[in-house]
Amino acid sequence: MMTRRLGELEVGAQGLGCMRMSGIGPNSVPARTPNGTDAELISLLRHAVDAGITLFDTADAYGPHSNERLLGRAVASCRDRVVIATKFGIYYDQDGFLRARGDSGYVRRSCDDSLSRLGVDHIDLYYLHRVDPDIPIEDTWGAMSELVTAGKVRYLGLSEVSARTIQRAHSIHPVTALQSEWSLWHREIESEIVPICRRLGIGVVPFAPLGRGLLAGEITSTDQFSVDDLRRSLPRFSESNLNHNNSIVDSLRKISVEKGVTVAQLSLAWVHYRGNDVVPIPGTRFLSHLKDNIAAVEIDLSLEDLSRIEATSPPGAVAGARYSDQLIRYVGR
Repeated sequence: MMTRRLGELEVGAQGLGCMRMSGIGPNSVPARTPNGTDAELISLLRHAVDAGITLFDTADAYGPHSNERLLGRAVASCRDRVVIATKFGIYYDQDGFLRARGDSGYVRRSCDDSLSRLGVDHIDLYYLHRVDPDIPIEDTWGAMSELVTAGKVRYLGLSEVSARTIQRAHSIHPVTALQSEWSLWHREIESEIVPICRRLGIGVVPFAPLGRGLLAGEITSTDQFSVDDLRRSLPRFSESNLNHNNSIVDSLRKISVEKGVTVAQLSLAWVHYRGNDVVPIPGTRFLSHLKDNIAAVEIDLSLEDLSRIEATSPPGAVAGARYSDQLIRYVGR
């Protein structure tokens, strides 16, 4: 696989998001393959390594904790071939509400705990998952920079923050990567976030580049989701919005048929064409989907193709909010 750069960090052009292998949320249960074994998930992760994927994205909140352990087991025998990215800073309280935390003591403990679960002596890319509204970003980011000095972390990243927060953090210690949702399903970061990242030399890591599965063209009802699936609470998947949003997918499907690819591959290829500083991390727990996603790296799109694709889903075209009110309060801080 060709490589791209996130700041000074070189990685494969496409990474792998691991969240779906363990789930997230107060009621999450491990997402299993049809036969239900961790061995199959580990096999999938190792297949990704062999296919040239180097960036693997996890978080302490996934599971919680079990996702880091799973990834650590999978890459233990090929640690020198992979870039491990993990995140800290969010948790669910006993009432099931999302909370963000970023005090210096928590920063240090979270890193040590992740190192232990992953079974490694350093984390390649360490993200602040969400900004703590009660702690200045300078305090959190300063504590994170100390982890780099201590050799526990190589590079630092931010997730779902404002342009102002990016600038404030970068003035203290370089931000290597900004992780945010970016796809034909969510294009709002193109107006302000992406330009500031490019001005500062920060790479962009789009999560959910397939619109949380909608751009795969197979979601017609929330009844398809398990009871613990986060998408049940997202307004864009409500029955009142789903028909409209699937009409966008139908328009994309017409183009994908002409190109001889799936609508998911076309949508993912569009993300790859955002720039050489962009490394999407589509997630899956199925080998067939992984292979399809990897093939999207090689799809050629002309300027006409890109224009037609973008016309199907311009910024603001998708119906419904990205998150519920409870989740959105920690986004864009």
